[in-house]
Amino acid sequence: MAVLSGGLLWGGQAQAKPSTILVLGDSLSAEYGLPRGTGWVALLEQRLQAEKLAFTVVNASVSGDTTAGGRSRLPALLAQHRPAVVVIELGGNDALRGLPLPSTRDHLQTMTRAARAAGAKVLLAGMQVPPNYGRDYGQQFAALFATVAQENQAALVPFLLKGIADGPDPLALFQSDRIHPRAEAHPRILDNVWPALRKLLRS
Repeated sequence: MAVLSGGLLWGGQAQAKPSTILVLGDSLSAEYGLPRGTGWVALLEQRLQAEKLAFTVVNASVSGDTTAGGRSRLPALLAQHRPAVVVIELGGNDALRGLPLPSTRDHLQTMTRAARAAGAKVLLAGMQVPPNYGRDYGQQFAALFATVAQENQAALVPFLLKGIADGPDPLALFQSDRIHPRAEAHPRILDNVWPALRKLLRS
């Protein structure tokens, strides 16, 4: 008889140790201002269990982190966790701080290549900025993610906050700071991530 012990079992035989999904993000993934367990990364863990996909999730997200910070942290995380998939959700704070777009692109490129060199598949979570940043800047910033993904054969979520920040009342699903989504928005964030991520997990 099959039993559950340290992982998922099928057909009476133990599965290999679950593979790891590493989420490298900022406050959008670190449950900033939310009750613990309500952010999209925690919801991802629940969905993996419901779908009987033998993956564990390591949330290495840090509020306020930039692509430069993620780049500096990633090598140790790759060595420690040896992930099968790396989700990179960084870049929003670069825009908020007005950091140069070429630097953001370079950091995303370096992280993507490092993860792939370590044997992981990569999913980039794209971000957009509000219209007050200027049309040209906004278009160039959004295009960074697609360009890096295409050049490095990475999967892409075009806009992590689709259906949240671009709705008819864009502030309805945000906390009082107008930057961080409320808990009610995080199931939608997961729904934005899931199709691309599931392809990587199944392939």
